[in-house]
Amino acid sequence: MATTAVGQPLSRVDARRKVTGTATYSAEHRIEGLLYGVIVNGTVARGTVSRISVDAALAHPGVLRVLTDFGKLQLAHPVDRLAFYGQPIAVVVAETLEAATHGASLVEATYERQDAVTDFDDPDIPSQTPEDEPDYSRGDPAGALASAQVKVDLELTSARENHNPIELPSTIARWQDGPLTLWDKTQWSQGAARTVAGALGIAVTDVRVHNEFLGGGFGSGIQTYDHVVLAAFAAREVNRPVKVVLTRRQFYYGTGFRPASRHRMALGSTAAGRVSALVYEVRIENARYRTYTDGLTDLPKFLYGVPNTSTAYRITPIDVHSPASMRGPGVVLGNFALETAMDQLAHELAVDPVELRLRNEPTQDEVSQLPFSTRKLRECYQTGARRFGWSRRRAKPGSRTDGDLLIGMGMATASYHNNRRDSSARARIHADGTAEVFAASADMGPGTTTSVMQVAADALGLPASAVTFRLGDSSYPTAPLHAAACTMASVGSAAHTTCNALKAEFIRRAVADPDSPLHGANPADVQVRDGQLETSGARDTYRDILRRAGMPSLDITGNWGPGDADSRISTYGYGAVFAEVSVDPLLGLVRVRRIFAAYDVGRVISPKLAHSQAIGGMVGGIGMALLEGTVTDHRDGRIVNASLADYLVPVNADVLDLDAAFINTEDPQADPIGVKGLGEITIVGVAPAIGNAVFNATGKRLTDLPIRPEALL
Repeated sequence: MATTAVGQPLSRVDARRKVTGTATYSAEHRIEGLLYGVIVNGTVARGTVSRISVDAALAHPGVLRVLTDFGKLQLAHPVDRLAFYGQPIAVVVAETLEAATHGASLVEATYERQDAVTDFDDPDIPSQTPEDEPDYSRGDPAGALASAQVKVDLELTSARENHNPIELPSTIARWQDGPLTLWDKTQWSQGAARTVAGALGIAVTDVRVHNEFLGGGFGSGIQTYDHVVLAAFAAREVNRPVKVVLTRRQFYYGTGFRPASRHRMALGSTAAGRVSALVYEVRIENARYRTYTDGLTDLPKFLYGVPNTSTAYRITPIDVHSPASMRGPGVVLGNFALETAMDQLAHELAVDPVELRLRNEPTQDEVSQLPFSTRKLRECYQTGARRFGWSRRRAKPGSRTDGDLLIGMGMATASYHNNRRDSSARARIHADGTAEVFAASADMGPGTTTSVMQVAADALGLPASAVTFRLGDSSYPTAPLHAAACTMASVGSAAHTTCNALKAEFIRRAVADPDSPLHGANPADVQVRDGQLETSGARDTYRDILRRAGMPSLDITGNWGPGDADSRISTYGYGAVFAEVSVDPLLGLVRVRRIFAAYDVGRVISPKLAHSQAIGGMVGGIGMALLEGTVTDHRDGRIVNASLADYLVPVNADVLDLDAAFINTEDPQADPIGVKGLGEITIVGVAPAIGNAVFNATGKRLTDLPIRPEALL
């Protein structure tokens, strides 16, 4: 009997191409007649360009054009004035990258500066309540907090973070007989097509975007930024293909970032450890020209059964580029505040941190009043604690040492909403018995190409080796953005639904065909294994059905969407993250010794890829906890550490022992393949688990991210 593909620890189907260098990324496509574009960035945070001199650049050998008039483009920010440091003011187009780069350095601009504010802690800048994040309240949080037997009231902060995937933002644009083709590093090809079409004033049907391979993203490729539009604009102006690749420094102010944040988290509890009140107030930085919000208040008002809860979300608009989604957007910061406060409350109550969380497990979603589809959080706590060795933790801070080092253990809960969105797929079986499935999705690293193939193979009754999943093309059937942990649940469900429909069509044709061995059989009795349709000893094959019909292939396009499921159930992923750290009290140096996490993320399609996702999220969480922070010179808005030499990210020496396990569960109410999103939840909970471990090691409650050595000295 054939082994099903789902649940098998398959290696990535594109792994060999990636490690041998034959996978072609956006900037690597060989396009005839290609020119190179380099963006010139403004150097003031607010003002206008009063004069721009391009003569020296145009005189440089190889430079063909210097474009400075963007007035007819519809961009996300104003084009008639400067709204942030680094805003594009020109594009130099040349025969070579070297000529374009040097030409860009010869462009000179004079500015009419206006007073700018780039520090969102400036007391003169008023905060605002965004329309899509109104204040929330249930019960009497102020009264319950005032009367609580035990109180915790913390102020917390986090620094701005930048995404820093390996592949830089890159675009090749080519106009050919009217339509525009883009090879772009984007997490959403169809979204990019719409944005570019709107910016240039052309029909979206005249834009095709290719993005088969992405070298990481973490959210930096969700939106379509200036460099993409300007590449297309430049290519149209010079009537030749143009490539634009941002430098690492340009990346920092050419795309979005995780906004810096300020939090107040207050908890009130009974002496028995029942949390009776939660008050959460948060503020993040924003751009003046555009409002950005994400889900910071989601988990504080949802995760525990707290009858009296209030949240307040504020933004502070300043003269910066707009923030954007970054892995675990919003949720990871709100959870840091919540889980740090929960750990402090456990300390005040002298209750084990896991036990405190168990005492406050809700019986339903307190926000929506809906039942949980599945919630195996207790099992996550139990599995995680057992596998990690939580019983060896000493409750008294600073009581465990290893030579001169202080050793601490900490934990935190993780959760993320199970996002599912409308999606489509096309499935095709060829005369040789192989199959292809198409959707306009992307794969920035989680292994979408492999995992959707596994789902499709099982639905079609074919071995995994006979099925190929095609993605990375905006002309394919509709798919949502490759972000928000929605790809597998959405695109995977569309592939599952479509492939089942195609299989059913083959069965229908076989039982209706007098020449088929299955003629007259009940379609419901026909099973498909390894491309063979069989029932009661009679067999037919996909190949033979197509051969008799004289068809080279047969395909079907299908759709799937969550419908009204979110009005009936509350569906989230859950996790418990455990961390052990060492702290050198003389140097203030924190080292993460090990992290273990247990997750309830529904059905695990590909265990090997899921484990890789978990490890990647932990690495990102280590960066957030201990290393990452973008530094701005507030005199002009320039980012000081816009390079991997100065912006610190985890390296191999920082990630010694990371492991994860998955609770055996499915969520069939959420989607037909029973999955929950995995990409985002794996970073949620890591930073507070590390911070709580530092407290256990030192007795110092650190509430500012990243944790810096000087805070421990």
